[in-house]
Amino acid sequence: MTGISENSAATQGATRAAARLDWRGLVRVGGPDAHDFLQNLLTCDLDKVDAKTGGYGALLTPQGKILFDFLIVGHGDGYLIEANRDQIADLAKRLGFYRLRAKVEIEDVSGERTVLAAWGGKPEAVNSIAMADPRLAGFGWRVYVPAAGQGTCQTIEPAGGLDGFPEASASAYHARRVAFGLPEAPFDFTPGDSFPHDADMDDLNGVAFDKGCFVGQEVVSRMQHRGTARRRIVKASAETSLPRSGTDILADGKPAGTLGSVAGNQGLAMVRLDRVAGALARGADVTADGIALAFVLPEFARFTWPQQTGSGEDDA
Repeated sequence: MTGISENSAATQGATRAAARLDWRGLVRVGGPDAHDFLQNLLTCDLDKVDAKTGGYGALLTPQGKILFDFLIVGHGDGYLIEANRDQIADLAKRLGFYRLRAKVEIEDVSGERTVLAAWGGKPEAVNSIAMADPRLAGFGWRVYVPAAGQGTCQTIEPAGGLDGFPEASASAYHARRVAFGLPEAPFDFTPGDSFPHDADMDDLNGVAFDKGCFVGQEVVSRMQHRGTARRRIVKASAETSLPRSGTDILADGKPAGTLGSVAGNQGLAMVRLDRVAGALARGADVTADGIALAFVLPEFARFTWPQQTGSGEDDA
C-alpha cells in the first residue's frame, strides 16, 4: 500500500548525551499505604515498580481518558511520579481527592530534583535516582539529580548534565523520541481527550490489564478485548520539512488526524488508521498543510493497519 509500511527501524546506537527536561516535575507519594493507594488508582502495576525498576502509567477519568501520564519509581517509603511540570499541582490535588483515610503524604518535590534524559550508556550519579526508561527498551534512562542547593552530587557538571554525558538540547531529546515513535503529552496527545490506546500506552507497558481494578479500567479493558481502538499515534514523514505541530491531517480531503511532535521531515501523528489506510488504498493523498505524508508504524506497535474491505470512509 503506497505511503504505508509496517515498521521503520529507529537508530538504537547513540553517543552519550543527557538533556534537561525542564518541563517535567515530580510528585512524591509516601507513607505506609502508598503502594495500595496508588495500585487502586493507576493503570500500571505497582508490584513491578521499585527503586531500580520504574513504571509508565496514567491516572484516568472514570470514562477511561488520560488525565495525567507519567513515569514512576520507588523512593523511600513511597514513589516519585514524574509528570508535566504544569500539571504537577493538579496531579497532587487529584490524588488528594482519592486519599480519604489512606495513610499517605502527597508532595510536590519538583524543586528538589532536576529531571534528565540520558542515552548512549548507563549513567552513574551520586545522590541521584537513575532508571531505564520503562516505556521502551533502548530508548535511554531517566535520571533525577539534586537541584542546585539540594545536597551534593559530585558528578553533576555546572551545566546540569551528567559526568561523561555531554549536555544535549531539548530538541535533541524530542528528535530521539520521534525516531523511536515514542509519544508524550502534551506534544502528541491532549490530556482529558485521549484514551490510553490512542496514545499507544497499551504497547508501551503503560496499562496492566491483568492487575485488577483502577480508575477507568472497565472502559479501557473493553477497548482492549474488543479491539475497538482506531485512533493511534504513528510515525509520519515527508520529502520536505513537516508543518508545525497541531496541523490537521487530511485523507482524501477529509479530517484524519493531527500532527504531533515534529523534527525536520519526521514526526509523530495521531490518526484514524482506517481513514488513512482507506485513502491510500484508493490512491488518494494524505496531507498536512498540502504536504503529502508517508506513514510507518512504530517498531513497538502490536496494532496493525486495518484491512480495507470497503470504501474506507467509515465516519463512526
